[in-house]
Amino acid sequence: MTDGNPVILIDDDSDLLKATKQTLELAGFAVSAFSSGSEALAGLDAGFAGVLVSDIRMPEMDGLQLFDLVVDLDPDIPVILVTGHGDIAMAVKAIKDGAYDFITKPFAADRLAQSVWRAAEKRRLVMENRALREAAEQAQEGLPLIGQTPAMERLRRTLRQIADTDVDVLVTGETGSGKEVVASLLHRWSRRAKGNFVALNCGTLPETVIESELFGHEAGAFTGAQKKRVGRIEHSSGGTLFLDEIESMPPSTQVQMLRVLEMREVTPLGTNEIRPVDLRVVAAAKVDLGDPGQRGNFREDLYYRLNVVTLSIPPLRERRDDVPLLFGYFAERAAARFHRQVPAAPAAVQRHLREHDWPGNVRELAHFAERFVLGLEEIGSSPAAQPTDLDVSMPLPERLERYEAEIIRETLGRNGGDVRRTIEALGIPRKTFYDKLQRHGIVRSDFSREIKLVEPDRSPRR
Repeated sequence: MTDGNPVILIDDDSDLLKATKQTLELAGFAVSAFSSGSEALAGLDAGFAGVLVSDIRMPEMDGLQLFDLVVDLDPDIPVILVTGHGDIAMAVKAIKDGAYDFITKPFAADRLAQSVWRAAEKRRLVMENRALREAAEQAQEGLPLIGQTPAMERLRRTLRQIADTDVDVLVTGETGSGKEVVASLLHRWSRRAKGNFVALNCGTLPETVIESELFGHEAGAFTGAQKKRVGRIEHSSGGTLFLDEIESMPPSTQVQMLRVLEMREVTPLGTNEIRPVDLRVVAAAKVDLGDPGQRGNFREDLYYRLNVVTLSIPPLRERRDDVPLLFGYFAERAAARFHRQVPAAPAAVQRHLREHDWPGNVRELAHFAERFVLGLEEIGSSPAAQPTDLDVSMPLPERLERYEAEIIRETLGRNGGDVRRTIEALGIPRKTFYDKLQRHGIVRSDFSREIKLVEPDRSPRR
């Protein structure tokens, strides 16, 4: 088994099945082989990211029956049908019904491999478009929780698991990483969604104001309190209270907040009346409150009371593979808002997306995308840096694919075709690098003339 594009292969001829599997694996695919259609269907779902290759003439369930069932499951899964009978009418019907390709036995190994490569590319674009649409649907008015890296997938899965549990949650993450988005998703995905989502940034309010904001007050409770005010805690009863930058909460307020969390009741300023609250608190911090050195004067008992469940949002520099997807989303959103098309991104912009550390995280990237769409971002503004043959009318995943090919060519040229230096600059595994060369039709030796290699290329022959 390889780590390439997945392929499900079905053939009742065990010898041919074994030979075809070996052919596809040598071409870089991860092949799962089955001797019947029913076995293959058992592990197939709409999330399958690869290609299905099936013989037609098989007992019990033939390839056409299997194809019909796959279409019902997901019509976008590419199906390549193989037959030894050369039935033209059958081929025409299969293609008309949506089969990706029809191959007659005996076939050349390259014929099948090339067909599977093209089908895999089509499936990859379909899956990327689905991911982008799903990300857009899940996006909030603020910063969306978009990402396909394992860390972000785990985070979304955990949010779904705990959303309806009513436990208090502590969210940690750097500035601009999307802590409020996590809190709002917890609210939206819970049974509290019909209640209020109340947000308060503890770092923006002075000590003289924060208690009134949180607990409320009666008229005349203090100078200037002319009217009764319901506090944020009471207003969030039945919903969710989000306390951002809770590490900035004054010590005196921390004591009161601890009592609220323990007793689930609040006493507004200027009264002895105790009011019960149906409370769920999501607190966010920019520092690790579990570390005494970073916690400062934040109460340890309050930290442990909040720390029922802790969610950590990784910074962008630790999930760089999410940057293109986020940039594409923000660029499309900005283009719609400003009534402009998304311009072709110069190679220098792609390099900036890949190499910049994004200290402001998702918020910084969103602002960068807006400036780029408005033509205010000067990175890579020279005509020489523009990638070639880019049609802004093509779908976003296809444009990103073209950008990727341009980046690889530019990096190869800058490193004189040296594989080691190129994959280090790109930050991808060697196997992935060669897969991308094959997918984009890039010939590495075309770039070896620019500078003399420091050491011989010891890459495996393809």
